[in-house]
Amino acid sequence: MKYILFVAALIIIFLLAYLVSNNRKGIKIKPIIIMLILQLILTYLLLNTEAGLIIIRGISALFDHLLSYAADGVNFVFGGLANKGAMPFFMNVLLPIVFISVLIGIAQHLRILPVIIRYLGLLLSKVNGLGKLESYNAVASAVFGQSEVFISVKKQLGYLPARRLYTLCTSAMSTVSASILGAYMTMIDPKYVITALVLNLFGGFIIVNIINPYELSDEDDLVVVQEEKQTFFEMLGEYIIDGFKVAVIVGAMLIGFVALISAINHVFGMIFGMTFQTMLGYVFAPFAFIVGVPASEIVKAGTIMATKMVSNEFVAMIDLGKIAGSLSARTVGIVSVFLVSFANFSSIGIITGAVKGLNEEKGNLVAKFGLKLLYGATLVSLLSAAIAGVIL
Repeated sequence: MKYILFVAALIIIFLLAYLVSNNRKGIKIKPIIIMLILQLILTYLLLNTEAGLIIIRGISALFDHLLSYAADGVNFVFGGLANKGAMPFFMNVLLPIVFISVLIGIAQHLRILPVIIRYLGLLLSKVNGLGKLESYNAVASAVFGQSEVFISVKKQLGYLPARRLYTLCTSAMSTVSASILGAYMTMIDPKYVITALVLNLFGGFIIVNIINPYELSDEDDLVVVQEEKQTFFEMLGEYIIDGFKVAVIVGAMLIGFVALISAINHVFGMIFGMTFQTMLGYVFAPFAFIVGVPASEIVKAGTIMATKMVSNEFVAMIDLGKIAGSLSARTVGIVSVFLVSFANFSSIGIITGAVKGLNEEKGNLVAKFGLKLLYGATLVSLLSAAIAGVIL
């Protein structure tokens, strides 16, 4: 039965992507099939071995150290401002972007990032049928995070057309940053975090190959921008300011989006006697079913999936933990994989703000396709959940 559901899930997910495709005749079937097979193989290995878990734990430990260094700078400026034991989002999540930005600037100044973009992008582009920059950006998003990754390609942003910008933003929303993997692992089983990380990387390539296919010439494939020669400290100042600008704008966007969602929930509660989130739970129930959740648990699972979309993955993971005891292990695994991504309404604001902070014109362009961006990233999460469902 689960294999029949898996085929049905693939058909539905691919059809939903096809319906909004910018260029249906340009869809490349071969890369999609190759990446789907890779997803199935890697998922099987990750859910049955400890090797991948050990690697990702090592990466997470590295980023934990980096964020602890960032915390030293934040505490020096804002120490004592927060209540003891509290975790203010702006100080603990957004302000460390400044330090990550500095590291990115150093890597750019030392010509490390251009080499990574060229060779890592070249390797992945042979598999996914996309450009080198798009391929690099997908991996960089999983390292730097959905805000910080745009700092690493900020020199290219002004030269990117809408179609390429959509692909970059979809990658950023579909994955998660290595710096918060440890936090996820305290709320859900680490093996599902690792599995989702890999699945979302290739899943993002698959979905954009359907929604947003395009051809690139060798000249267009990797944008190279001539830069003015900067001293090390000029570069340092530039990237510190860029990082802080991104942090502030993202914070402002989050305030507006989260407040709006809260208002919508309140209005729905008064009119329909249920929150917008609960209503979406019923909408998501059929999708929970096709990705492999048992029929008796699809409403509960759908509500958790909807919670992730209208708020964020942290809230949804906490809610999942509260009801995990009443769900089967299979449902917990499938939903856990679905939750590990930034595909939610708030991320539209985060990504728009991050790009806008670096290039206002391109930020406005991202805002125009924000809902389509969330649509594509959600399909990536559904695809990842479906593959987990057929392996579990």
